[in-house]
Amino acid sequence: MRFGLFVPQGWRHDLVGIDPAEQWAVMKGLAAHADAGPWESIWVYDHFHTVPAPTDQATHEAWTLMAAFAASTERVRLGQMCTCMAYRNPAYLAKVAATVDVVSGGRVEMGIGGGWYEHEWRAYGYGFPPPKDRLGMLDEGVQIFRQAWQKGVATLDGTHYRVDGAICEPRPIQDGGIPIWIAGGGEKVTLRIAARYADYTNFDGSPEGFTAKSEVLARHCGELGTDFEAIVRTANYNVAVGATEAEVSDRLRQLVDRLTPYVGKEKAEAQLGGFRGLPGVGTPEQIVENLRGMQERGMTYGIFYFPEAAYDRSGIELFEREVIPNLA
Repeated sequence: MRFGLFVPQGWRHDLVGIDPAEQWAVMKGLAAHADAGPWESIWVYDHFHTVPAPTDQATHEAWTLMAAFAASTERVRLGQMCTCMAYRNPAYLAKVAATVDVVSGGRVEMGIGGGWYEHEWRAYGYGFPPPKDRLGMLDEGVQIFRQAWQKGVATLDGTHYRVDGAICEPRPIQDGGIPIWIAGGGEKVTLRIAARYADYTNFDGSPEGFTAKSEVLARHCGELGTDFEAIVRTANYNVAVGATEAEVSDRLRQLVDRLTPYVGKEKAEAQLGGFRGLPGVGTPEQIVENLRGMQERGMTYGIFYFPEAAYDRSGIELFEREVIPNLA
């Protein structure tokens, strides 16, 4: 199994209480920790407004962080989970990503999706197109990426995007261009786009959900004549790890306590639904057992989020000592 680490950037209220002038130092330090450790990749989210409610707390912009991490790390790969296609013109985004790939020495992953967070869409003046249009933008944008990175120039007369000889030089260092991760589990459209274009997918990480989405992806690959086995299937996991179950409970309670002043008790408590009963929560032995089960279902690359990472690395260090060596 392969392992990626989310670096807190504020989106999930995971930098609150840290002076904004000090937040980059925290993120940079965690990136350096991952770079020196067993992690294959580091990741950020592409969002502008916090969750589970928009507040005035910091959310650092994803592609600015990609460039900063490219210059400040040496080994780990750099990803976003996931870039919203419509937030940036795709020809421009292809150019940005290619430049970051050059700066990093060929370490960028392109996580890309249709986008969903209506509040920030409307606040930033993007409107909020219906799902059909957002997914149409995703499909056309990925076509532009592939042309730009493989040929150095992109032309497309599409429904949503029109580019005419958009030059992308220098191209990415990576042969064939930057690996494309299609994120999302929409069964009729998103997974069909993934079957056509993706090097990686990223969808539901629960045992039942992962199996169901994998079966749909396999059907689309069969219909399109693409190789299902060539697509790496990944999932994201919220982590609460402790040497004992009591320590796990303490981590979850700390999360609620940190969120409550900003989003209220009800919304803070609701966040536990993304932890309890899922594979990333438990003692190291329990998490290893959970992830082995997911590996048997075809999940070979996990991206892991530690909500306390900006304040306390002990959970990350425990995971590094007692989970990763048993699965890597």
